[in-house]
Amino acid sequence: MKTAFRSRLINALPFWLSLGMIPLAAIAVIKGGYWFMLLPSYAWYMTTILDALIGLNKENPDTETPESQLFWYRAITVIWFPVQAATIFWAIWYVTRSDHSGLELLGLFWGLGIVSGTIGIVYAHELMHQKHPVERWMGDLLMTSTFYGHFRSEHLLVHHSWVATPRDLVSARYGQGFWHYFLRVLMHGPRSAWQAETRKLARANRSPWDRSNPFWRYAALQLAMLLLAFALGGWLGMLLFLWQALVAVWQLELTNYVEHYGLTRKYLGDGRYEHVQPRHSWNSSHRITNWLMINLQRHSDHHYKPDRRFPLLQTYDEDEAPQLPAGYPLMATAALVPSVWRRWMNPRVRAWRRKFYPEIKDWGPYNKGENPMPRGAL
Repeated sequence: MKTAFRSRLINALPFWLSLGMIPLAAIAVIKGGYWFMLLPSYAWYMTTILDALIGLNKENPDTETPESQLFWYRAITVIWFPVQAATIFWAIWYVTRSDHSGLELLGLFWGLGIVSGTIGIVYAHELMHQKHPVERWMGDLLMTSTFYGHFRSEHLLVHHSWVATPRDLVSARYGQGFWHYFLRVLMHGPRSAWQAETRKLARANRSPWDRSNPFWRYAALQLAMLLLAFALGGWLGMLLFLWQALVAVWQLELTNYVEHYGLTRKYLGDGRYEHVQPRHSWNSSHRITNWLMINLQRHSDHHYKPDRRFPLLQTYDEDEAPQLPAGYPLMATAALVPSVWRRWMNPRVRAWRRKFYPEIKDWGPYNKGENPMPRGAL
């Protein structure tokens, strides 16, 4: 159902739910103990409960809305890096001068990693797709604050080109458990991103060591973040910074795992695949999580139209895109236990195959991450 787009601040405020995590983070830092649970309670449990109570939002805004009407929607993503950075670096300064125990610090910076991962990386994802230099810089700063700067190169140059094919690391294969997937992405993602950038430079007759290679920017920003953490909190501060970064990356890859699990594009032969369609990403219309994660769950439309800003992303019904049974927080929790995940999701993948590709009888090669042969068999 198409609806007129509303551009006032009051209409954009639901997408500012992320700011609620900042005072909760401050309380957790000051009080210590189990107060760090405020952060997952807000980001995961509250949204899951409210999704169940409030339900879905199937309204689709007018995609012809001019960018001038998106100011209050874009603003939350642009201001988020200074807000998040101030919170994390203040926390490092504060706790390294407090009497919090080691376990308290691990719990606290696990919670702050949820802030960086559930919110910061989601906003970075939106920003890295934009053309405005300020937005792209904010995206780079958010990604390097999780020591995962290469993600922009991997995401834009590899993932969007090869999603739902064996060439994409972050399109989880049918039957692949999350922990196996996570280790594979951590080991091979940086190399894949580097190779993508060097191929891009080669097309412009430039060396991989050319200063235009964004890996130099990623490295410089990550080193600067690490040095700031050390300056504020010494070796402990640096380790806590790296711990929250790892937790944030874990959150990112959990989301990536959920978004494409088991979905594949039809192989056309000669190394070619069908064009990306909404059916090649899992879709979710759960209202509250989409507010918190700026419509990331409308992922089917994001891959179909990658340039579309988050307020204008469309949702689809089950005839056009496969539907997740719950929002990302609950789905990600299920993914942590592979046996639970497979019982929940494998029947849905098989139903998706029957619905969209009834002509394909042999799915074995794709389950193994191989190109099917002969042509047309998956």
